[in-house]
Amino acid sequence: MQKNVTIKSRTGGQVLVDQLLIHGADTAYCVPGESYLEVLDALHDVTDRFTLINARHEAGAANMAETYGKLTGTPGICMVTRGPGACHAAIGVHIAQQDSTPMILLVGQIARDTTDREAFQEVDYRAMFGPIAKWATQIDDARRIPEYMARAFRVATSGRPGPVVISLPEDMLTDAVEVADARPYSATHAELSTASLDALKTEIAGAQRPLLLLGGSGWSDESTAAITRFAETNRIPVACSFRRQDIVNNLSPCFVGDFGTSTAPTLYANQREADLLIVIGARLGEMTTKTYTTMIPPSPQTRLVHVYPDADEIGRVYSPDLGIAAAPACVAAALGDVDLGRSETWGDWCDRLHGDYMTDTDAPNGDAWDLDMGVALTQLRDSLPDDTIVTLDAGNHTGWAQRYLRFGRPGRIIGSTCGAMGYSVPAAVAASIATPDRLVLSFVGDGGFMMSGNELATAAQYGGRPIVLLFNNGIYGTIRMHQERDHPERISGTTLKGQDFVKMAEGLGAHAERVTKTADFAAAFERARASGRPALIELVTDPEQISTRTTIGKLREAARQKADA
Repeated sequence: MQKNVTIKSRTGGQVLVDQLLIHGADTAYCVPGESYLEVLDALHDVTDRFTLINARHEAGAANMAETYGKLTGTPGICMVTRGPGACHAAIGVHIAQQDSTPMILLVGQIARDTTDREAFQEVDYRAMFGPIAKWATQIDDARRIPEYMARAFRVATSGRPGPVVISLPEDMLTDAVEVADARPYSATHAELSTASLDALKTEIAGAQRPLLLLGGSGWSDESTAAITRFAETNRIPVACSFRRQDIVNNLSPCFVGDFGTSTAPTLYANQREADLLIVIGARLGEMTTKTYTTMIPPSPQTRLVHVYPDADEIGRVYSPDLGIAAAPACVAAALGDVDLGRSETWGDWCDRLHGDYMTDTDAPNGDAWDLDMGVALTQLRDSLPDDTIVTLDAGNHTGWAQRYLRFGRPGRIIGSTCGAMGYSVPAAVAASIATPDRLVLSFVGDGGFMMSGNELATAAQYGGRPIVLLFNNGIYGTIRMHQERDHPERISGTTLKGQDFVKMAEGLGAHAERVTKTADFAAAFERARASGRPALIELVTDPEQISTRTTIGKLREAARQKADA
């Protein structure tokens, strides 16, 4: 018989913090606000078990929490105040939704008795976040905090992971209540049935030119090792979706590239030649399908198997020949030791695709540019630790990392798949603080750095030591590329001037220097690693070299030829 347990009276803020600890949370990222003072006060009592990191901007805090979710597979916790604070943090929620990242955003809210009066900073967060969060709600009764928080952790991590937003009225947080705690949560995932596994194996075994496409979230080091073992045993070529290149070691003889913004033309051609596409974990969104052109919805020409953790996503855009609702980790575990007996048939196909990838990622000539980051990164990549974490911003500059670096677990590539500028620096700060023994590299453009570079101060405060590689070409490069393609030589709104990034970084507590020549990069990089501080290397690149595959001059010439045709 269960003994009677005395339940002590606690404020809503104390109950909430106790639930965070019960569910295994040990870190949160915030910008403090008066609307959730009771939570901040309750956290003061558990500093031995919980780390609160105050960022310089709510968008930075949200991006840090989203990064934590990517790295750990558990919900990243972000705390912001009402109104403007929540609006600033919305970008992190959008990223978490599109990237399928577990995250919980806790928003301080106005007092309950002032609702619907347009009180100071009042916003209806259910309406605001409903379309971009997996669940958006408000806790009006402090006695229900354990119920809501347990559900929040389960929703954020079960099925297709995603963000949960919880509004916390400030007067609810001060209410004293007597309530029991919830049990620690456990996520619910779709399992792979024997019948589904047999059907999957049959589909693959019947193909002449199969191609595996891996992506999405929920991949552990163990599951990536298992799916790699399956691919290598059977000699099946493997590609990854946009910014998920760490699922399979890029030096594996089965790895053939990624479908994203830096995809080799040969990979698109090889995809068209495949007679079976086996998609595991990827959502088949716009970036991975080149705006839905490499696969035409709803019925792609190539036979399609789609394995995804959420049944509602299967068939949402593309109608598969076989759809299976299952988590990537359990699929990888089931396939890891399977030998379909077709490796001799598929070997030449796999070798050709891997060879195309290796050729495409060879060091470029580099003679045309004072600073060629393709050359610099190919010189650097073999010396990087295996567990290096690379964070990416939005923009063409990320093409150099995506094309020329090698990824694979335990290393990580952390980037927003929704194209959010200002993501990389906060992501690198969070990654460096969370994993202080690992090398963390941030790739960011001059435009993106101006949006969130101030978070280097957060790194300095909490002992993070990311190295920020800042590509400075004086323009919003991706938008200039599109301008020159569609409206050549009609420059409007894409020029950036007047920033001294070295002084800015030094003022934020970072080591900083400027590099203008390829030959100087390696030494500058070593000085940054040795500095023992956050570091920034400003890379002054030629705007003419607009991407790894083209130049502004070539774009203008193509536009002229199109106009003359």
